[in-house]
Amino acid sequence: MLISEAGKLRIAEVFSSLQGEGIWAGVPSTFIRISGCNLRCSWCDTPYASWRPEGPLRTVEEIVGEVAERRPRHAVITGGEPMLFEQSVALAQSLRAIGFTITVETAGTVYRQIPCDLMSISPKLSNSTPDTPPWEMTHEQRRVNLDALSRLITQYPHQIKFVVDPERGDDLPEIDDLLSKLPPVAPERILLMPEGRDAEALWRKGRLLVNVCIERGWRLAPRMQIDLFGDTRGT
Repeated sequence: MLISEAGKLRIAEVFSSLQGEGIWAGVPSTFIRISGCNLRCSWCDTPYASWRPEGPLRTVEEIVGEVAERRPRHAVITGGEPMLFEQSVALAQSLRAIGFTITVETAGTVYRQIPCDLMSISPKLSNSTPDTPPWEMTHEQRRVNLDALSRLITQYPHQIKFVVDPERGDDLPEIDDLLSKLPPVAPERILLMPEGRDAEALWRKGRLLVNVCIERGWRLAPRMQIDLFGDTRGT
C-alpha cells in the first residue's frame, strides 16, 4: 500500500553513504528511503519505492533508533515521495531533537511543515511521463503543483534539481516556463542533473550541459554514487 498504517512508515531501505547529488554532495549521510509515491517517472531509479513499493512497516521510534546508531549526523529523508506521509514530519522532528541535520528529497507535489535544513526539490518535467496506462495520464496531471512548489521555495532553504536529457531534446524552455511561475530562485540553487543509469552516460550528457550552466549561473549536478558504486541499492 502507498499509505502508512497506524503511525508507521513503509521503509524500503536505511543505509549510510555519501550524499551523491546536489549542493551537499560528498556529505556523509544516512538515507531513509520511504516507500510510496504519487508519481511514476519513466526513468525512475528507485522503482522499489514507487512503481513497486516494498519494505516493512516500521514505527518512527524504530527508524530513529537505527539511524541514531550510525555515525553520520546528517539524515536524508527520501523516497518514493516522503512528503505524502504525515509520519515523515514526526520522523524529522525526532531526528532534529537528537541533533541531526536534515535533508528532505521531494518532487514538490505535496506541501507539509517539516523540520528541514535543505529542501531538495526535483520538479518532474514532461520527460518523466511514462507511456504506461493508466499512469501516463495520472502522472501528467500530478507532476507539477505550483502552490506546493511556491510554498516550499519560500519557506525552506532549498535547491531545485531538474533531471534533463540533452540527447533526446531541449528541456530548457519547459524549465524556464516553470521557473517563471514560481518565486525567484537564486541561479546557484538551480541544478541540472543528466538522466542516466551509468557513469559513461551521465558524463557524456553532462558535457552537453556545461555551456548552459556557465551562461545561466546554474550548477551541473553529477551523481557521485553512480561514479563510485554504479547503479546499486544502498549507496
